Amino acid sequence: MTMKLLGAPASPYTRKVRIVLAEKRIECDFERVDVQPADNPVNQHNPLGKIPTLVLDDGTALYDSRVIVEFLDNASPISRLIPEENRERLAVRRWEALADGVLDAGLLVRYESLRPQPEQSAAWAGKQAARIGRGLAQMQADLGDRPWCQGERYTLADIALGCCVGWIGFRKPAGIEWRTQYPGLAKHYDKLMERAAFADSVPAV
Repeated sequence: MTMKLLGAPASPYTRKVRIVLAEKRIECDFERVDVQPADNPVNQHNPLGKIPTLVLDDGTALYDSRVIVEFLDNASPISRLIPEENRERLAVRRWEALADGVLDAGLLVRYESLRPQPEQSAAWAGKQAARIGRGLAQMQADLGDRPWCQGERYTLADIALGCCVGWIGFRKPAGIEWRTQYPGLAKHYDKLMERAAFADSVPAV
């Protein structure tokens, strides 16, 4: 039995795991799933019914992308993405937490827009949009003109940033035009897209 990743191509968290798998050169089956129905194939592995969920070769299931990518980074010595030194490791995980937090807010805006019009709250959606803006501004300020998000090499921080802004550009929550507003992030994303792991994981429109 090989490992199997349950996810959806359009999910930014699934994309993050797929990129890590590619960078680490780890073989893993990919099963596209739809978690919208109450009864879906993820539930038998993940009680939360969320993606991505990684089913290991012994049947154990891992969930939450941050847990999965840490497992994968330790599963192979190829292309270490999370530094071993404590402060460097924390800095990379802080980047990941910020990028994921922006995505969380973006997904909430999107879900709100899909509700019936009378049930939508412009104030609540605006609060989430403000979080997106502050998060993207912080990432651009922290990146500055450095070649990589953290340290002198490509790490999980760059993957997290790329998946975040890639999804923002794909879904445009709250009409955010991130390339115009945050050109430093756009330049970095274009650089990341030169890597096969990023280019091969772009969600279909």
